Amino acid sequence: MQQIYDIIFQIEMRSGGTGKTMSPSPSSGVKAERTVRTMLFNSVHFLLFFPAVLLTFHLLPRTAKPLWLLLCSYYFYMSWNAKYALLLLFSTVVTYGCALAIEKVSGTHAPNDPSGIRLKRLILGAGIGSNLAILFFFKYLNLFFDVIVSLGECIGITVSAPAWDLLLPVGISFYTFQAIGYTIDVYRNHVAAEKNFIRYALFVSFFPQLVAGPIERSSNLIAELQNMRRPDWTAFRRGFVTMIWGFFLKMVIADRIAIFVDAVYTSDTDLSGAYILAATVLFAFQIYCDFAGYSIIAQGAAQTLGIRLMDNFHTPYLSTSVREFWRRWHVSLSSWFRDYLYIPLGGSRRGTARTYRNLLIVFAVSGLWHGAEWSFVVWGLLNGMFQIAEDLLDRTAKKLRRTKSPTRTVSLGEQITRTLLTFALVDITWIFFRADTIDTAIRLMRNLLFHFDAWVLFDQSIYSFGLSQQEFSVMLSGIGILLFSDIMAYRGCRLSDLLEAQPLVFRWTVYILSILAIVVFGVWGTNYDAAGFIYFQF
Repeated sequence: MQQIYDIIFQIEMRSGGTGKTMSPSPSSGVKAERTVRTMLFNSVHFLLFFPAVLLTFHLLPRTAKPLWLLLCSYYFYMSWNAKYALLLLFSTVVTYGCALAIEKVSGTHAPNDPSGIRLKRLILGAGIGSNLAILFFFKYLNLFFDVIVSLGECIGITVSAPAWDLLLPVGISFYTFQAIGYTIDVYRNHVAAEKNFIRYALFVSFFPQLVAGPIERSSNLIAELQNMRRPDWTAFRRGFVTMIWGFFLKMVIADRIAIFVDAVYTSDTDLSGAYILAATVLFAFQIYCDFAGYSIIAQGAAQTLGIRLMDNFHTPYLSTSVREFWRRWHVSLSSWFRDYLYIPLGGSRRGTARTYRNLLIVFAVSGLWHGAEWSFVVWGLLNGMFQIAEDLLDRTAKKLRRTKSPTRTVSLGEQITRTLLTFALVDITWIFFRADTIDTAIRLMRNLLFHFDAWVLFDQSIYSFGLSQQEFSVMLSGIGILLFSDIMAYRGCRLSDLLEAQPLVFRWTVYILSILAIVVFGVWGTNYDAAGFIYFQF
């Protein structure tokens, strides 16, 4: 089977399925990484690795379990690129030591002692700075040089900057942010510094969520590791079923959509806007199924080990505003930026203008977190500006309602309209996220607006982009199942809970049929490609 993604990180690196080219020259600093690719969740290597981890874990005594999981986690990470385990260890050692030092200073100085406060801030700065330094060096160095060259050109100075050809460590943004968050929590006295190095190292490197999240809080995951328990059969079964659902989202829906989206977004010709519209709408579901699928598999895998991870997605495409969308999408990152950047900047406490400024700063940084490309920054800023526009409209609407009617209920029709409008606005931002460059995104939007021929969606030509009519039917059926599941969850009724209430024979019939569906329509389906997860690049 021809591979669409040669490896997760390449000189022309698709964003794990997004297709965004990560050029090593002017901006990203990423080069081809010919690593062992077999530790993807959707790989034979992982399907051999995980049962061995699980079986040994449950056979070991309780005191040996953390060390076993730590060794397995480092093996998992080293299967991508062994030498970059040193970066993971460096981040772990630095933040572990800084947290202990901060706690020691707090114990030897009065709470309001200026010298103690300064010393704690210095230690905190060292911990944060060290992690941001390795993140900057490997992810943003060439972008920095590119900016310097551009500024030199603006003032008439020729600057010759080196082009660093660096491997991007998989998941570096995830584990550095998790370690930084822990250090800040200790500084704020929200959690006590973890004394057990093995447990803390496992917190930073826990393999199910190591390379693509969720970005766990120390108050949750360290507590889970401290109280590591043997899961009962019900918890084990639910974890297994959760993993099946994640594999379905990834392998049946996301990987199938990726074939069509890649073909449209990487086309050398100016396609009709109808094709671009179809690809952009489908990309919204691709990235959702890809990223949520990873988080769900991670949750299920952790649950079979007796560890609970946070939910990272809450039916985001049923949101009625962009602001609500970001409370439901990538919850671990959104809450991280809220607690560690937005609130320290002042949040919404210093007037409307500063609130909007803080919001734009957070979303610009969020865009940069996703990649060293200006198109990511535009993507972030658009999300911020849409939220500002929503807030201004809400303020105006509230004033009008006070003058007309004090009470008002939202009808079903209005709720559906708001949901569709929110989806459309989010979809516009996904164009910049998915396109290689800002220029490419603008060209695609120009074709979408001014070269739109709806007829091409009905003349069978849409099946010339890698998916046959049968494959399209499978893809749309999968999206239908996803939407049904999300609507039920939005209404407070999870399909997994309904399934748990069914007789044993019925439940296991559904489990077996689900696995067969993944095997038939995923792994062995026509045109299947074992693509890497999109968020691995971050």
